[in-house]
Amino acid sequence: MDPFIEKIESIKTLDDAINLLQTETKITPKLQELIDFVIEAHKEQQRKSGEPYSIHPLLVASIASHFSKDEDVIATALLHDVVEDTQFDISFVREKWGDDVAHMVDGLTKIDEIREHELISSDSDKKLITSALTFRKMLIASINDVRVLVVKLCDRLHNMLTLDALPHKKQLRIAEETLVVYVPIAHRLGISTIKNTLEDLAFFYIYPKEYKKIDNFIKEHQHAIQLTFNKFTASTQKLLEKNGYDLSTIKISSRIKHYYSIYLKMQRKGVSIDEVLDLLAIRILVPEDIDCYKVLGFLHLEYKPLISRFKDYVSTPKENGYQTIHTTVFYNSKIYEVQIRTFEMNKVAEYGIAAHWKYKIGAKQQPNLNWLKSLEYSNENIEEFYQDTKDDLYSEDIVVYSPQGDTFSLPRGSTALDYAYAVHTDIGRNAIECYINKVKKPLLSELKSSDIISVKTVDYAIPRCSWTDLVKTNRAKKQIKFLCSQRLREIDELTGKNIINTLFSKYYENVSNLLKNQPLQKVPHNLDYFKHIKHEIEKKVSDKQGFVTRFKMYTSKIKRFKFDNIIIYSNFSINSVSFDHCCHPKFADEIVAFREGNKAIIHHKMCDKAYKKIMSNEPMLFCKWTKDTLYHYKMVVSLPNTKGELARLLSYMSQYEGYILAVDYGREKHSYRQYCDIEFEINKSNIDEVRKIIEKKVKVIEFFSKKDAYTK
Repeated sequence: MDPFIEKIESIKTLDDAINLLQTETKITPKLQELIDFVIEAHKEQQRKSGEPYSIHPLLVASIASHFSKDEDVIATALLHDVVEDTQFDISFVREKWGDDVAHMVDGLTKIDEIREHELISSDSDKKLITSALTFRKMLIASINDVRVLVVKLCDRLHNMLTLDALPHKKQLRIAEETLVVYVPIAHRLGISTIKNTLEDLAFFYIYPKEYKKIDNFIKEHQHAIQLTFNKFTASTQKLLEKNGYDLSTIKISSRIKHYYSIYLKMQRKGVSIDEVLDLLAIRILVPEDIDCYKVLGFLHLEYKPLISRFKDYVSTPKENGYQTIHTTVFYNSKIYEVQIRTFEMNKVAEYGIAAHWKYKIGAKQQPNLNWLKSLEYSNENIEEFYQDTKDDLYSEDIVVYSPQGDTFSLPRGSTALDYAYAVHTDIGRNAIECYINKVKKPLLSELKSSDIISVKTVDYAIPRCSWTDLVKTNRAKKQIKFLCSQRLREIDELTGKNIINTLFSKYYENVSNLLKNQPLQKVPHNLDYFKHIKHEIEKKVSDKQGFVTRFKMYTSKIKRFKFDNIIIYSNFSINSVSFDHCCHPKFADEIVAFREGNKAIIHHKMCDKAYKKIMSNEPMLFCKWTKDTLYHYKMVVSLPNTKGELARLLSYMSQYEGYILAVDYGREKHSYRQYCDIEFEINKSNIDEVRKIIEKKVKVIEFFSKKDAYTK
């Protein structure tokens, strides 16, 4: 743990808390007034540990002042609980200490609406929604002033340092929320000191056994590890000195990676801690940018590098402003990760966005905060908002180039279509093909760092509704969904119009023109509404037609025609139904029907060929699937590693007429349980009901509905 954080953790008295704040920042008359006020305002309150409550805001202010010398940030840290926990309101804060402080305190108060005692149980289905709500409040409250987030992170850090005073269930709930809500934000703001500490503290409470294993290993091998570090550090010092570097102008420090990062590496690679090769890391700080590359050259010439592990964030910084060269080398039969950065880059890496307030760092390394401002237009669905935003906040970045040399930072796993949307919304919508490093590739090709991408476009938008889950960036997903929703509205409106015009085509041309104010997009979905519109039109045109025509029109009833799983409603005689060869809709997909004489030709609603026919106003029919439609589900189940378990499960499912589409049967190494992916169809639309049936027989890990391939 960082020495400063250890000092914060050790403080238990009011005097020590005041003394620490005095060492971290100059106490101005304004801050002294605030200190006195906070102590008085919280004088009747105690923390769960029994300490005076005012120790908490004083230490939060000390943490904030460690990262920023902005007086208003420190003032906000001191006042962050006043409105929530005392008799003083926000208007009092504004009158006493100004709009800037009041704005930040108000933002923190809005975030704090979910209190510790209201946190949802860690095993509750509502846990994700609660975390997502907290997450959204934090981000939205900070759109106009990111300093609110920094103070909130300082507050959460001190709460995590004192979590031992709470009951175990609360410890677990708060630690879980810290890992899924606060850590991604600290990551995006680039404050690695807070991020790493929060990760390790949350790890300690959530996975105590795993934490203990790593801790025991590190302590047991501490002496040997330190000796190994000393050898490599001494060797590196000699190397740089030999190549003309004055050791007083550079700094070499060694460290063992923090526990949670070791744990994640063990999980990703499926290895034990003694199999994690690069536990050891050194950091070399140099005076100038060019020295990063000089030192890199000396290291690669002296030690054997693992080129696949090389990353250059100096020439292409991360979006949070982080700049460092990462390389991994062999020395004395061990692997070492080496980070090379300037002293100024180190400030940004340790303090993130706060470094720009603390050290007045220039614009070159300013972090990109567009992600925060974009949240004003974000998804209203809480769970989707949370997942999309967390993915954007906590993804590893790659850097790619336009043909003109412009750089674009994208999450690892991004496709050429993600790049197209990053360049401009219209480029993504109108993209038709792409070239990666001058080679023609599909738009869904995954990009690698340093790729150069060129995108060819057409003069019209192309909705790719089945690609929503195949792109990586939140921007691309949102734009694809938006374009598809626009196209669906247009198709429904035109389909409704064509169905009505076809219904009355014997008597009246373009009869839909009589319905200026009627929403025809409901016609293809609602049979009762379809019949209602027919009745409305009959009333409107009856006075304009002769008696014979009126009689025929009134007696021309809508008839029901059933063909296997398709039902057609029409006043024309329909003898057969066939599926066109172009789109292959499956059960429960959204469909449209075109009339060709006495035949109904079925297309998927989002089929390109169907769209052209709809736009051409070709005759259409009302169609729907029968109620005995099969619904498509996918699940992951955990089976005991005993003979015949899968056969017993499939036999059980057959009792409910479940039709098995696919089985992917795998086994975890050294595990007595086996995991199995099963896709199936069943005549039940209620996903909860289907899941309960399965859970009677087997443990379900994941269960979801396979949506329409065009609209998922």
